[in-house]
Amino acid sequence: MKRYWKVLQLFWATAIAAELEYRLNFLLAALSSLGGLAGSLFGLFLFYRTGYSFQNWSWEQALVVLGIFTILQGFSSTFLAPNLNRIVRHIQQGTLDFVLLKPISSQFWLSTHTLSPWGVPDLVFGLAVVGYAGSKLRLQASDYLLSLVPIAFGFLTLYSLWFILGAMSIWFVKIYNVTEVLRGLLEAGRYPMVAYPTAYRFFFTFVVPVAFLTTVPAEVILGRGEIGWTLAAGLLAIALLFASAAFWRFALRFYTSASS
Repeated sequence: MKRYWKVLQLFWATAIAAELEYRLNFLLAALSSLGGLAGSLFGLFLFYRTGYSFQNWSWEQALVVLGIFTILQGFSSTFLAPNLNRIVRHIQQGTLDFVLLKPISSQFWLSTHTLSPWGVPDLVFGLAVVGYAGSKLRLQASDYLLSLVPIAFGFLTLYSLWFILGAMSIWFVKIYNVTEVLRGLLEAGRYPMVAYPTAYRFFFTFVVPVAFLTTVPAEVILGRGEIGWTLAAGLLAIALLFASAAFWRFALRFYTSASS
């Protein structure tokens, strides 16, 4: 573990140094994130402007869900997209050979080799939205701390799903389009699950587990989360994490290297 931690530090220090050569990109990313958040707030406002509210979800409570969704977007842009979207390129160009030869886990290398600071604005804006809504709802520090557990489970779930899709590029080179479909489905997480009809709620809970990424953590922050849903989120995250590792080992059996 100590060796992996040192490797991770080297990876990220190098990545940040390279990205900061183009500092104007950070301003552009911040403006883009702000524009995306403004659009999300406007969409949510359209539901509440006439006094309508989602069942058992006030305006401030719905903002908590939106804030967690924005944090999730920042996590994806910072850690997942810069790494996992490159799996296809490694396979196409044959550079996956060099990754497999390294004396560390290839999944670890592919998942952590770089990061993008351009996702930081989403993280900051998401925290700001949650903090603002929490101040209006008079939430306590303990409420935020408890929510860190289901939020971490949500991060693991999203990572595992994304990595599994990326690993499928060993068979289907244009799998990048599927990851974009996943990102599109995750857009449903910007609103509480009760905003959708019953069939959609079932789909976004048991087929594509969007509910475990945003709504379940929001329920915990609001102090009305059920221990059963939190345990389910944890079991799902751990199961998917192990499944992603097993699926990667299985996929590598079908990988034909550039030199073969």
